[in-house]
Amino acid sequence: MTLVKVEKQGHILLIGLNRPDKMNAMNRAMYHEIAAAYYQLEHDPELRVGLLYAEGDHFTSGLQLDDWAEVFADGSGIEPRDGELDPFYVTGDALSKPVVFAAQGICFTCGVEMMLNTDIRVAAKGTRFAQLEVKRGIFACGGATIRLPREIGWGNAQRYLLTGDEWTADQAYQWGLIQELVEPGEQYTVALAIAEKIARAAPLGVRGSLKSSKLSVTDGQETAKQRLFPDLKPVMASDDVKEGIKSFLERRDAVFRGR
Repeated sequence: MTLVKVEKQGHILLIGLNRPDKMNAMNRAMYHEIAAAYYQLEHDPELRVGLLYAEGDHFTSGLQLDDWAEVFADGSGIEPRDGELDPFYVTGDALSKPVVFAAQGICFTCGVEMMLNTDIRVAAKGTRFAQLEVKRGIFACGGATIRLPREIGWGNAQRYLLTGDEWTADQAYQWGLIQELVEPGEQYTVALAIAEKIARAAPLGVRGSLKSSKLSVTDGQETAKQRLFPDLKPVMASDDVKEGIKSFLERRDAVFRGR
């Protein structure tokens, strides 16, 4: 049985954790399958958005630490192979296409850290989140120490990073960490509907918007401002802009080609 289900559905790449008998605990083999799927999303020109979800009752119980101990002990960290893209984005290149995230049940450690490197998040009511690393003798090394303070505020982040305590889906929604809080069992359907809306939007516009937003976070607002119109120039010369104007005048939905 494959550890990660990967399926193209139109312009969407469905990426599903598929180790439900182990609560989707992430071993190194699963990591590399996810990383390969992210690479596929980035480099397949037909794909416009990814949907990261999990089979079973739980998103993930976290890393399978006995399988990762050697990697952490020698200081080498996470090493994607050729044809892979780190889903945590602590190494290598960033994904330039958006990912929608759907969680249920338990979403611990690496699950939270993958979520933090996605763009729109959906969670079922009752989902439980935690960074448990300090209870296991280590600290979070998949991006939580970098991104969680930015997402939910310094004090809120340290409250949970330093204790290993759980937080609830209601708290995550109040903080803005997740964007949709839904009934259990509806998280995939709602996330897919959002992904479909993104897939129907202008691909060059979506990627340009995401690029500008990420640049503002990583390099600051002034740098992002300086890139707005230079990066918009080639988009304005695209067939998609012509289609956008034509569809507006004809009062119909646009059909974008990504060129």
